[in-house]
Amino acid sequence: MAVHTLSRRQVFGYGTAGAAALMLGTGAWSTDSALAAPVLTGNPFSLGVASGDPLPDGVVLWTRLAPDPFAEDGKGGMPAAPVRVQYEVAEDERFRRVVRRGSVVATPELAHSVHPEIHGLRPDRVYFYRFRAAGHLSPTGRTRTTPAVGSDPRELTFAFASCQAWQDGYYTAYEHMAAEDLDLVVHLGDYLYEYGVKTNKRGVTTDPRFHTETVDLARYRLQYGLYKTEAPLQQAHANFPWIMTFDDHEVENNWADLISENNENPETFMLRRAAGFQALYEHAPLRHTQLPKGPDVQMYRRLSYGRLADFTMLDTRQYRDDQPCGDGASANCTDRLDPQRSLLGARQRDWVLKGFSRSPARWQILGNQAPMGQTDQDPGADTLVWLDPWDGYVAERNRLLAEAGSRGVRNLVVVTGDRHQNYAWDLKRDYADPGSPTVGSEFVGTSVTSGGDGADMTPQGEQFLAANPHMKFFNSQRGYVRVHVDRDRWTSDFRVLPYVTRPGAPVSTRASVVVEDGVPGVQV
Repeated sequence: MAVHTLSRRQVFGYGTAGAAALMLGTGAWSTDSALAAPVLTGNPFSLGVASGDPLPDGVVLWTRLAPDPFAEDGKGGMPAAPVRVQYEVAEDERFRRVVRRGSVVATPELAHSVHPEIHGLRPDRVYFYRFRAAGHLSPTGRTRTTPAVGSDPRELTFAFASCQAWQDGYYTAYEHMAAEDLDLVVHLGDYLYEYGVKTNKRGVTTDPRFHTETVDLARYRLQYGLYKTEAPLQQAHANFPWIMTFDDHEVENNWADLISENNENPETFMLRRAAGFQALYEHAPLRHTQLPKGPDVQMYRRLSYGRLADFTMLDTRQYRDDQPCGDGASANCTDRLDPQRSLLGARQRDWVLKGFSRSPARWQILGNQAPMGQTDQDPGADTLVWLDPWDGYVAERNRLLAEAGSRGVRNLVVVTGDRHQNYAWDLKRDYADPGSPTVGSEFVGTSVTSGGDGADMTPQGEQFLAANPHMKFFNSQRGYVRVHVDRDRWTSDFRVLPYVTRPGAPVSTRASVVVEDGVPGVQV
């Protein structure tokens, strides 16, 4: 296709020297040259600190220097020059026992973000970290390494979340998440929405710079600045390591591979995708293996938690076939059953299946963006489903679920975002067959804010429960899901808030749903 005629230099706007500058921020390359310390008029750590992708011997750390995160040019109020950033990692919060110390270079090519990758830490241990730059000290972050390879940890506690449209409500859910006792957080996408923001949470008109949709790098950076200045989000990042992926809104609603929802010219959309991916990397604790290469990024990956669990993070946007039958919802779209249609792409699908065969983990956790289980909207004879999630790619779903069983997966559990609703349901080998066996479990988590306050039960929820016998729980409030896993049991606590359109909402556990070791399916 003509879309591939654009070179990486054209997409990014810089070439080899720029690529070298990017690697300076990861610690993979270093420079001994002296760098002038700029005089900054504001706090360069206005966007907070974070850690991510924990391993038994280390984590990746993140911050972005931005004394003015709302600078119109998207440069965060920083000069167009590299800045050295120092970091410390310690065993104690007062940094009396520092175990790693070093520096990386924040470059203007990556909006002065840095992603130092720390190695040589001890498994399954809590560490504290902080940064220094231009005479300023960052807030302290807390992180944790995962258990040693081959170890058999007794338990794991994590939370997963998604869908946090800034204009739809307060990030109160993150205040409560930050107070939990978690080993890590999984974010399943829609960290950012591309839409223009004309009013804030209090109904006040925002600066006109935020009114336009995000389509270029400067505008994506501005939008991330809006989201990441929220204190509850910063605190949740600072308290735990995050494992992150993206869904659609980090670029554009319902995009599919090189196809724009709005039918943009493919070359134009590729430029937009490159800008969205670069801005995501600039604002997330991702490793150098997730550095975008123009409009492409290697986001699917696997992280292990000893022999207790594997996190297999999927990418359900970048390699998919276009949604069948024009997207939307349909009860008569036969194209969704086409055995050649793929949501994952052949290479990623084969990688997932090989992981099923090779993994010794007791719990196989798929980090998934759009619901895998069937969501029939018609309690009658018809099967009315949305075509963007796995319901539009039925044959590949059936193959994935069948091979999980044939390849010896002990416990398959899928955690999913996107829907702004809470579900607990059984995964069936073939939803068209009423007698099809249950082969796994899926927990769909609600949004942090997207959709506003929500409700416990809705007319749509009643339809879903009537139409989908595999659905065991429905809720449409905002919040997140807290998960506790041990050798015998998985427990998902649906943590919900009564409102998000004003601050101060309490949190409660609406339901706790269990999966027993060796028994596929959910138990309410």
